[in-house]
Amino acid sequence: MSYCPACRIALRSLNSLSTSQRIQLAFSSNAGHERPMMKPWRIAGINFSHMHMGDLLRQVTEHTDTELVGVCDSDRQSMQPTIEALKIPSDNVFTDELECVRTAKPDLVILCPPTGEHAEWVERLAPLGVHLLVEKPFAASLADADRMIEAMRPTGKQLIINWPARWDRAHYMTWCLINQGTIGDVIEVHHYGGNRGPLYHGADKLELEPTAEEKQRSWWYKLDAGGGSLRDYLGYGVTMGTWFNGGQKPIDVTCVTTGTKGLEVDEHSITIARYATGMSKFETRWGTFTDPWVHQPQPQCGYVVRGTRGTISSYDYATTLRVQTEARPEGYDHPVEDLPTGETNGIEYTLSRLNQDLPVEGPLSPTIARIGQQIIETAIQSAAQQKTLPLIDR
Repeated sequence: MSYCPACRIALRSLNSLSTSQRIQLAFSSNAGHERPMMKPWRIAGINFSHMHMGDLLRQVTEHTDTELVGVCDSDRQSMQPTIEALKIPSDNVFTDELECVRTAKPDLVILCPPTGEHAEWVERLAPLGVHLLVEKPFAASLADADRMIEAMRPTGKQLIINWPARWDRAHYMTWCLINQGTIGDVIEVHHYGGNRGPLYHGADKLELEPTAEEKQRSWWYKLDAGGGSLRDYLGYGVTMGTWFNGGQKPIDVTCVTTGTKGLEVDEHSITIARYATGMSKFETRWGTFTDPWVHQPQPQCGYVVRGTRGTISSYDYATTLRVQTEARPEGYDHPVEDLPTGETNGIEYTLSRLNQDLPVEGPLSPTIARIGQQIIETAIQSAAQQKTLPLIDR
């Protein structure tokens, strides 16, 4: 009998159960929602500073077990395109976040503030007793990430960090092959990530053409708000890379950055992380020749993973992976399969885990995301001090 990659992974991780129990669980976990909902999940979206809010709220409205009960931002105009696109009633629109939560009574709040404000917003909303899904990156600093974790700890609710790369079928398939032992133990992860720039697209990848003045005004280009390509994209590389390598932490980190004269933040960074087993490289770029979701630039955006017994190249939005193994050193194209039912995006996955009273795992978990944040923090300080630094921890 054969199973999908997700089922095989689940079966291996539950060795303590009997064979019949494991097979039954594997089939039930691939059948969508594991238990019927007594009532829809009530969800609100608060702070529209990150353009991904529109994408996430659309996913909410497309889910069968949800009710979008509120949207909130102090600047109503920033919500207007989403209000119109999703036909959100005026009674569900708020400009004060505390009023939104107390009136709409959501079970889960989606947060999309500037990176530098993530900790402040989590601390503000955590006491209200809601699950919080925070759009990537985790935080502007390791200290802020720890503030977020501590704020949620006594509530009994989950803190979820949504990394959209987790929902790229190619990257999920890469993790499945790694987890199956296809390439042995991971010893190198190479990542090239970026786009033309954060102001060149809006929700659902609507193409825009920003002016120099818009760049100067935008929080994306403000250092104290957590802007810059390193803070935007290094999190993807090192968080997904930590997922791929089984949670390993590097020994030390070296980073260099560059940008456009007159801007506060970097637009290009290269980070080298040295592990006990080898080195990995993570490159971020605002200013790729094309956006990867339209036309893959050169270098291509995505991951190349080296293991002790093979390699995998996984490029953003690809329909096949390139795999080398000891048995097939010449390499072959491995087809990319659909994501498991109930895990096609961050909203589906989060609700699937909450329905089962299970914590989120992988890149969405604070445990894996915190390791990524450690690497980012060390990279930022390495670039500033222009030297290699040991991995920062507190």
